[in-house]
Amino acid sequence: MTQTARRQFLRFLAASPLALAPTWPFTSQSGPPKVSLEGALDVFDLEAAAQAALPPSHFGYLATGTDDEQTLRANREAFGRYQLRVRRLVDVSAVDVSTTLFGETFDSPLALAPIGSLRAFHPDGELAAARAAQARRQLQIYSTVASVPVEQVNEARGSAVWYQLYPTDDWNVGKALVTRAQQAGCRVVVLTVDAMGNNRLTQERAARADSRPCQACHMVQGPRYFVTRPMFAGLDLARATRLAPLDWTWDYVKRLRDHTSMKIVLKGLVTREDAELAVTHGVDGVIVSNHGGRSEESGRGAIESLPEVVDGVARRVPVLVDSGFRRGTDVFKALALGATAVCIGRPYVWGLAGFGEAGVTKTFDLLERELQLIMRQAGTRRLADINASFVLDRGGWRAGTIQNTPRPSLP
Repeated sequence: MTQTARRQFLRFLAASPLALAPTWPFTSQSGPPKVSLEGALDVFDLEAAAQAALPPSHFGYLATGTDDEQTLRANREAFGRYQLRVRRLVDVSAVDVSTTLFGETFDSPLALAPIGSLRAFHPDGELAAARAAQARRQLQIYSTVASVPVEQVNEARGSAVWYQLYPTDDWNVGKALVTRAQQAGCRVVVLTVDAMGNNRLTQERAARADSRPCQACHMVQGPRYFVTRPMFAGLDLARATRLAPLDWTWDYVKRLRDHTSMKIVLKGLVTREDAELAVTHGVDGVIVSNHGGRSEESGRGAIESLPEVVDGVARRVPVLVDSGFRRGTDVFKALALGATAVCIGRPYVWGLAGFGEAGVTKTFDLLERELQLIMRQAGTRRLADINASFVLDRGGWRAGTIQNTPRPSLP
């Protein structure tokens, strides 16, 4: 990136709502500090490394929310709503953070959320993320619009990823994508249901500070960039104009269920009503998500949506959550509120952009260390010990049906 482009981007940041976000670790005057992999103390240091390494449009894609970015900020600010009650005089010399989902055991409840076009951030892209996930035995959710075919990612990981599905508005395309994922060995399909359109102004402004064409990377212009993604190779895309239909209903879930034997997880649910409907329609799991503040402008943090979704599924299926997680204490709060696992998005891409595979591993290291620290401080030896009795809502007891009950054993 040229010095001129850098100055243009930093001027843009100073005028952006993002400049006020608590996640931004440096000022537009000073620029990002130079951070080494070994010197990174938390994931915000990895963010600074990514900003220094990436051209404006690529970092703008990572940084963007939608509209005024209220939801982007709310995802971080909402964690301040919840306080922790910690216990003393508990033997926490050994802490176990492993968890099990659909019969597969992972070393921690941290999962890689699906993010497309990872080769825009590092040449190794999804393969670097897969190798890091394999080494740490972490869950990885692969994006439909990834820059590497799912077969290669599964090979690099040594086992199958969960396959996130953007089915497009042509069912035949969606059906073909699901068939390919299942043939590649994927056991879980994650249907994203909140991609109904957005207004990513930060991304658009960042692109103006970048002289390089970037449409193929991040859909800066036009909705059909998915035709360049390897998962769509060889498919008839004549009738596909969107990544997700605008007219789909719960009947789409039935159609998907009839087509595949994979477990079905819905990503993007934020209300009790939809959680109840998901279970009614035979969904195997849900991910509470507002797409990191990139899809909807509700002004509500994902962690605030989590309790009602947990209540809605009533322990019948596992609940995962993403959007805004940056600290081990954030993860602990989500587990206490009923989540089985937490999906990490931007932080691992910051690590990838700055340092490749080692940066993804560093993301796991930092967050898992912080999670283990708060577990010891709270007197919890394993994830099953973490429950709603450890959380206060704005200084008072949190209302809800899961209050003071142990976390369930889920399939």
